[in-house]
Amino acid sequence: FASPVVYLPTLVLDNERHLFIRLFNNKNRSLEHLLPFRILSGSLHYFRVLPQSWSDRIKKMKAAGLNTIETYVPWNLHEPQRGNYQFGEGLTDLVSFLKLIHEHEMFTIIRPSGYICAEWDWGGLPSWLLRDETMRVRSIHPGFLEALQNYYSRLLPILAEYQYNRHGAGSIIAFQIENEYGSYGNDANYLEALHEMYIKYGLNEILLTSDGPKYLSAGSLDDVWATVNFQRKATENIEYLRRFRPKHHIMITEYWTGWFDYWAGKHQTGSRMPYDA
Repeated sequence: FASPVVYLPTLVLDNERHLFIRLFNNKNRSLEHLLPFRILSGSLHYFRVLPQSWSDRIKKMKAAGLNTIETYVPWNLHEPQRGNYQFGEGLTDLVSFLKLIHEHEMFTIIRPSGYICAEWDWGGLPSWLLRDETMRVRSIHPGFLEALQNYYSRLLPILAEYQYNRHGAGSIIAFQIENEYGSYGNDANYLEALHEMYIKYGLNEILLTSDGPKYLSAGSLDDVWATVNFQRKATENIEYLRRFRPKHHIMITEYWTGWFDYWAGKHQTGSRMPYDA
């Protein structure tokens, strides 16, 4: 029997806060040496932009100096009714979006948690979960994990196919586990259950979590890259992360440039507070 193919993560962390990348030669898809790398990413939510405008937005982000595009994947868009999976056309055509990013020679960070927040209806969780009167979302509740596993059994193999470590055939270089879970709960068993699902369905690029500075401990796993989200007090908040993971590369997954509106609330046109960076 042939030995199974082992795919190494594209991104590599060392114990001195450095980040490296394994790049493939475009001509023969051979692996080049590890090179120092800095992620310069911006959010582009494919489900908020008409497909005919995806390429335009990607080009503009690249022209602005970014090398990576980050997006969530909303569960309730891709499984609006239980067992009704939508990955084919329009705003659900995730594959075409990933292919466009690759064509424009940019990388991708995917945040496919069941819960995404993202100022999206119920954080992307499908409303049909509530038909189970005992449901406890974002937990090891059997009904929640079963529903999430069924969804992941369709989504994650698609994402696995577009990982960059497949000899440069895709653009995905990292996946996030959950989303700011530390501000909601502290059940490491739940986070580990998601971690195991990622591995089961072939995600072997680097994994990360992202949380507010004071919630890092509750929202992270020991063997997963911890990153931080904030809007201001950059020096103070980065120091939180340095103390929490003194040997890991520092990454800000979300650096907010504004704020969202609430229904019937005041329209926000900028930051809630002055910037200090």
